[in-house]
Amino acid sequence: MSIRTIMIFPKFENMEVIDNIRTQYDPLAQLVRPHITLVFPFENDMSNEEIKSILNGRLQNVKPFEIVLNGISKQEDKFGNYLFLDVKKGVDDICAIHEILYKNEFKQFDSGLGYKPHITIGKLQTVDALNIAYNKLKNMDETFTTMVNKISVEMIGENEESIIVIEKQL
Repeated sequence: MSIRTIMIFPKFENMEVIDNIRTQYDPLAQLVRPHITLVFPFENDMSNEEIKSILNGRLQNVKPFEIVLNGISKQEDKFGNYLFLDVKKGVDDICAIHEILYKNEFKQFDSGLGYKPHITIGKLQTVDALNIAYNKLKNMDETFTTMVNKISVEMIGENEESIIVIEKQL
């Protein structure tokens, strides 16, 4: 069984800004492109074809939509110390997709944690390191805008690398 994740891989004209921050603060920067997670990593025996069929059915009425990201936030939880690039526009669209998937076939993988769409730009070892990084970045006023026109499913490889196995056009 493989571990998979359902995500949005946005493409921004100023992507290098995100890449530069992630290179400094995100240990996964070289393994997975910047993304917004819709269904967090899960392991089950569904085939990729079954997942593709679910996405085609559940998301058939979802049309391409614009997202705008701006502003940095931080989160400390049982999974780690994170820096987030926050979604400012498109939150309702992203949350709707997240809820459709978790309400149905992926319900068993719902951790019950609140969901706030974002791109993770850092995962730090300690709260002190998180606070230092946050204080460096919190005033960054760069805006990232793009259209979301596909949902991707990645398989997480043996070395934590991202392998795209499905792309669902909206």
